[in-house]
Amino acid sequence: MASTGAVAVHLALMLLPLMLRGARARVVADFNHAQHCKAFLYMGTPPRGYLLQASYREICQQYDDRPRYVTLYDPRKRIPVYSAYTFQKSDDEKTVDFPWMFEPQLASDKGSSNMEPFQESSSSSSSSLPVDVEDSQAVLEDYAEAVRYKRGQLNPDGHQADPLDKAATYTLTNVVPQSRAFAEPWAANRRLVRNRLNNFCSGRVFVVTGVTTAGATLRRGNVDRVGVPDYVWSAYCCAAFDRNAPYSERYKFPAFAAYGLNDGTAGGQVVEVPLKNLEKFLHGRMEVDHNFQIFFNDCVPD
Repeated sequence: MASTGAVAVHLALMLLPLMLRGARARVVADFNHAQHCKAFLYMGTPPRGYLLQASYREICQQYDDRPRYVTLYDPRKRIPVYSAYTFQKSDDEKTVDFPWMFEPQLASDKGSSNMEPFQESSSSSSSSLPVDVEDSQAVLEDYAEAVRYKRGQLNPDGHQADPLDKAATYTLTNVVPQSRAFAEPWAANRRLVRNRLNNFCSGRVFVVTGVTTAGATLRRGNVDRVGVPDYVWSAYCCAAFDRNAPYSERYKFPAFAAYGLNDGTAGGQVVEVPLKNLEKFLHGRMEVDHNFQIFFNDCVPD
């Protein structure tokens, strides 16, 4: 009899062609008014207070004709400002490698609503892509010679369980340049959070993961191409949790947060803090107003 893992791999491989044909992502005018998009936001409300909101693009990331999460995207820096998603309990098992994709509607409002995979040749040359695609977002070639950086997902596949939801995280509109020295400390924190939410959260979990930038960029052909985050941060909101959990975990509910410097200094330290502390920290490092708030009512149920 085949092992459970082998069956999972076989099933995922069988589903892969279907997933590629059905992958969809839409650029929308407003998360609040886009059908199903706001389901990934606590109380249907996106983070507020971004001063440059009008220059960003709102992407309702869809896959296999279903919305999977949302991304606020900066086309000038060619990175996401944040991705907001609902956490799924899982063991972080990865069953198959998925192709990287891009968003045609960032290049043109008339572009396909499908989230499309890069062609294999694009890993070494982006000449097959329309110029307006490269102008509006990052492409694989931008990361090809980025020795110090890797592609870091804001909505990580390890926080999803369904193979289709995992696949939907593999779009460069969900990716920032992440320092290789910082990647493992951040991944370790994501695993820590996953275990905490697996064990002590009994309701739906909303997560927002974002970045701050300070001017550094990935360059290609002597051209500034992709903004490099200064800090990477994340916050979760779980209103229904185990109130009998040990205090060492219980005080981190209903909401808690983390951030780290994206250059591997200080031993790649990731700091966990209360939600309000993170918001105060970000105030001086992002272009936000005094109303900046990650979760509606700070994730405090009525």
